[in-house]
Amino acid sequence: MELCQWWRHIVVFLLHAWIPSCFAQTTPPVRSSPTPTPQTAEGPETLKFRLSGFPRKHNEGRIEVFYKGEWGTICDDDFSLANAHVLCRQLGFVSATGWTHSAKYGKGTGKIWLDNVQCSGSERSVSVCKSRGWGNSDCTHDEDAGVICKDERLLGYVDSNVIEVQVDENKVEEVRLRPVFTIATKRMPVTEGVVEVKNKDGWAQICDNGWTPKNSHVVCGMMGFPHEKKVNKNFYKLYAERQKNHFLVHSVACLGTEVHLAACPLEFNYGNATESCPGGMPAVVSCVPGPLYAQSTAMRKKLKMPSTIRLKGGAKYGEGRVEVLKGSEWGTICDDRWNLLSASVVCRELGFGSAKEALTGARMGQGLGPIHMNEVQCTGHERSLWNCRYKNITAEDCKHTEDASVRCNVPYMGYEKTVRILGGRTRYEGRVEVLYTETNGTLRWGLICGEGWGTEEAMVVCRQLGLGYANHGLQETWYWDSSNVTEMVMSGVKCTGDEMSLSQCQHHRTVSCQKAAARFSAGVICSETASDLVLNAPLVQQTTYIEDRPLHMLYCAAEEDCLSKSAAKANWPYGHRRLLRFSSQIHNIGRADFRPKAGRHSWVWHACHGHYHSMDIFTHYDLMSANGTKVAEGHKASFCLEDTDCDEGVSKRYECANFGEQGITVGCWDLYRHDIDCQWIDITDVKPGNYILQVVINPNYEVAESDFTNNAMKCNCKYDGHRIWVHNCHIGDAFSEEAEKKFEKYPGQLNNQIS
Repeated sequence: MELCQWWRHIVVFLLHAWIPSCFAQTTPPVRSSPTPTPQTAEGPETLKFRLSGFPRKHNEGRIEVFYKGEWGTICDDDFSLANAHVLCRQLGFVSATGWTHSAKYGKGTGKIWLDNVQCSGSERSVSVCKSRGWGNSDCTHDEDAGVICKDERLLGYVDSNVIEVQVDENKVEEVRLRPVFTIATKRMPVTEGVVEVKNKDGWAQICDNGWTPKNSHVVCGMMGFPHEKKVNKNFYKLYAERQKNHFLVHSVACLGTEVHLAACPLEFNYGNATESCPGGMPAVVSCVPGPLYAQSTAMRKKLKMPSTIRLKGGAKYGEGRVEVLKGSEWGTICDDRWNLLSASVVCRELGFGSAKEALTGARMGQGLGPIHMNEVQCTGHERSLWNCRYKNITAEDCKHTEDASVRCNVPYMGYEKTVRILGGRTRYEGRVEVLYTETNGTLRWGLICGEGWGTEEAMVVCRQLGLGYANHGLQETWYWDSSNVTEMVMSGVKCTGDEMSLSQCQHHRTVSCQKAAARFSAGVICSETASDLVLNAPLVQQTTYIEDRPLHMLYCAAEEDCLSKSAAKANWPYGHRRLLRFSSQIHNIGRADFRPKAGRHSWVWHACHGHYHSMDIFTHYDLMSANGTKVAEGHKASFCLEDTDCDEGVSKRYECANFGEQGITVGCWDLYRHDIDCQWIDITDVKPGNYILQVVINPNYEVAESDFTNNAMKCNCKYDGHRIWVHNCHIGDAFSEEAEKKFEKYPGQLNNQIS
C-alpha cells in the first residue's frame, strides 16, 4: 500500500511539472451563480482561490479554495510562509509577506479542504504540496488559515474591482434598490426604492420590522451614495399591500460602518417566507446623492465638494490616490493601518458611497511633496478624515511608495450602454460608435468623425466603458473596418477629459465632417495603467541662470527653432543672445512607462545635433508678465528620452545610444542639463520686471498620462536686466486655490492654460 502511495506521488509530481503554467489560477474567480461544474480531472486547473473575511485589505484574508463544486478553507496546522507563497501566486500576487492562524479574518463555512499542508514554496499549485489529502481534516473553522500577499501583481494580472463576499444559502451577495415610482424608473441614478437581495431563486425583499437608519446608511453606501434620508412610507404601504412579497431576510442589525450588507448580522427566513413579516412591509431606502450625481443644478450647488481632500491618478470617478490639504499644501497619506473603514470615510466625504477597496503601496501612482498623515484609524462614523485618529509623519516613517488610495462605490449611471468600441484585437481598442436617437425615436449606432479627435476625447470613452486610461485617440481606423455601421452621426467632439460620458462633451449640432468615409472615423486604444510625468521643481530653482551666448555658437539651435523671432534679423555670426537657462529633471511616477507616440520609423534625424527627435514638442517653456501675457517662449523637442537614473531597485530600460528605444521607465527620470542646446528661453528682448516662469511637460497631451494637472511647474521671477532671481517654484496643483491666487495675482492662470 505504501509503495502504491509513493508511485502516486511521483506520477502527480511529473504531471504537474509538465502541465502548462496557464492552468494556474492567477485571477480571482468571477462571481457567478450557479456554481460552476467541476471538471473530472483532479489537477490545479480545477481549483479556484479567493480571499475572504472582514476586516481586511485587498491583498490579505482568509484563504478559500474552490474544489469539486464547493468553496472551503485550509487548516492552519503545519502552515508556513512557504505555503503562503504558493497560495499568493495562485491569487495573482508575486509572493507572500505573512500568514495568519486561528481564523483571524473570521470563520469560514463549508468544507475544510486541506490540513497539514507543507509546501517548499516553489510549487505551481498547492495541490502538489504534501498534505493529508482533499477533505481529510481534524480541524474546525476556528483554525482557518489566512495569507498576507505582497501588494504587487503578477505580469498580465487584471484587477477585478470586486469585494469578494462569500455566498451560500444564508448570505447576501447582490443588493439593489428597485424604484417604484414610474418617473423614478427612468431617472439615473436610482436614489430611492425597495431594498432587494439576490438569492438562488431571484430577487427577494427584506422585512422592515426593526429597520434602522444605520441599515439604510450601509445600503446607500453600497449604491454609491454618501448619506441616507427619511422615506415617506405612506405610498409604499399602499404599494406593498398590492404586491406579493417574498421576504428572504427578516432582521438586519448593521452598525452603519459596514461596506456591504453581507457584513451585517442578518437573520434569514425559513419556511413560508411570504408571511414572515407580520405587521411590516418591504424595507425602503432613500439616499442623498453626492454633488457629481445630483439630479438638479440647485442640488449640485447646495452639495459642495470638500476643499481639503481629493483623489488623484485614478482612471474612473471615485478612485485614486488620497491627498489631503494641510496648511496650504497638498500631501498624501501613508498606507500603514489603511483599511476599508478609513477609506469609506474618504469616499463618503467626497460624495461617493462606501469604499470598495482600500489600496496600499501607491497602487494609483506616487504623489509629490509631503506625506501629511500616518496610521490613520477611523471608526467609520466620522464626517471627515481629519476627525479620525492619525499620527504626524516623519521622514523615516514613510515614502511615496506607500501612498494610500481608494476605490469607492459610485452610483450606476448606465453610461456604458451608449458607446461601444469594435474591430480591435482586444476589448481595449477599436473604432468608437455611439448610440444615436433619430427624430422618429429609432435607436442606431453611428460613427464619430475623426477630425480633431485626440487624447482627451479618448480618455472620456475609456472611462465611460470602464477600460482604464486612454493610450491613443485615433483619427483613422481603416485597419479596423469590420462593421456594418458606416454613417457619421457626430462630429466636432471636444472634451476636457473630465466628462463622465461623450454626451457631456461639446460637438457640432449638425454633422460636419470633411472626411466622412468610415475609414476616417474616431478610434481609441485604452490601457489599465498609464504614465505620469512631473518636473523636479526645486532643481529648476537651483539651476536657473542667465548666459549671453555668441551667435556663432547658436547655428544648430536656430535650425531647430530654439531662438526668438528677432534672432533672424541679427547680424550673424556677430553679437549674442541672452538665454535664461535651467535644468529639467522629469520623473515618471505613474504605473506605466512613458513612450513616444510615434514609432522609431517616424523619428526625425537632426544632423546638426546628431540625434533623433521622437516628439516634436516635449516641453514648453514660457515667461509671462503679471497679466498672463507671454513675453518670451521656448520649446523642447525630445532630444533623447531615456533613463538618466532610477530609484533604488529599479533598472534602466531606455537608452538613446545606437538608435536605441526611447522612453522613461516607471521610477526613473530623464535629466536635460542646463548646458545643452535649447534648454533655455531666449530673453534677449525682455525688459526688466517681475515675471512667471512656466514649464509644461507633454503640453499637447500627445502621450497619455494618468494625471495631466501636475504637468505644469511655475516659479516667480525677478529680472533686473543683468541678473535673474527665481523663487517659489512648484508643481501647478501643489497648493490650495487661495495660495495660488496670492502667487499669481491675476486671473486666468489657475488651470495652467495660457489664453
